[in-house]
Amino acid sequence: MTQRAAAASDRIDATLDTEIRRAAARLEEAGIAAPEADAVALAAYVLGVEPGEVRRRAILRETVTADLSLRLGDLVGERARRIPLQHLTGMAHFRRLTLQVGPGVFIPRPETEVVAQAAIDATRRSAGAAGPQGAVCDAPLVVDLCTGSGAIALAIKDEVPQAQVVGVESDPLAYGWAVANRDQSGLDVELVEGDATIELPGLAALEGQVDVVVSNPPYIPTGMVPIDPEVRDHDPAAALYGGSDDGLRIPLAVAARAAALLRDGGLLVMEHADSQGELLPARLRTSGEWTDVADHPDLTGRPRFVTARRAPGRPGAP
Repeated sequence: MTQRAAAASDRIDATLDTEIRRAAARLEEAGIAAPEADAVALAAYVLGVEPGEVRRRAILRETVTADLSLRLGDLVGERARRIPLQHLTGMAHFRRLTLQVGPGVFIPRPETEVVAQAAIDATRRSAGAAGPQGAVCDAPLVVDLCTGSGAIALAIKDEVPQAQVVGVESDPLAYGWAVANRDQSGLDVELVEGDATIELPGLAALEGQVDVVVSNPPYIPTGMVPIDPEVRDHDPAAALYGGSDDGLRIPLAVAARAAALLRDGGLLVMEHADSQGELLPARLRTSGEWTDVADHPDLTGRPRFVTARRAPGRPGAP
């Protein structure tokens, strides 16, 4: 009898609550931050149900099959080796959406949901407001630079359906994930493959017309290696590192493109590292392209994103 078969025979009469406790203990030993939640999520994936249903069945001490026990054990082993939970299940939850994710694309984080909320709020304010020439804006124009999986762009379109939303991504793998998520969701978001720090032919007609630009650019300082193996070993480097010792070379280049795209008074919403809550706003203020620069915390109170309005009357403004 093989080792796996022996393990299966030992667990034929196991209950779901026992399996989850066993899995959570293994994950806790491996240093997983939320071992019980991850164990439930993996069990839900194996069973093809929602986590709430797993918890209900666990309370009822439902028995599990040997096959389920083996499949769950294999996944728990992978998670214990710090393979991201989202890579194992193939999905990540972001606001009201369930996105497809995997190798080659940055996994959207819960803290980015507050960044998306700021962009959604700004988009809603733009809807029905008078534009720079006095015309009413029925369909606000939003551009998501460095869209990655498409999380922010799709969330905006999902929650502000009348908005016209464009996402821009340079990495071919990440762009492919964004297309897959756009197609799966059925949300009408235009996607442009290209470098968000340079002028792109696909965006030329939008310059000076955009109401909101949102971005979660790579911003980790080049000498700062993430502690979490899930980030360090599995998120693409192109989505992490900001290209300079302070991590701001790429974010500032993205901000410069945002300034070209935004109409006078249009809003930039940009995520940053918690160590950049003073430096990035200061750099934006000194550029001369922005007014009303303000920094904002996430739900944990850490500095998380900056907002700034395109200054009126600068050279090149329509």
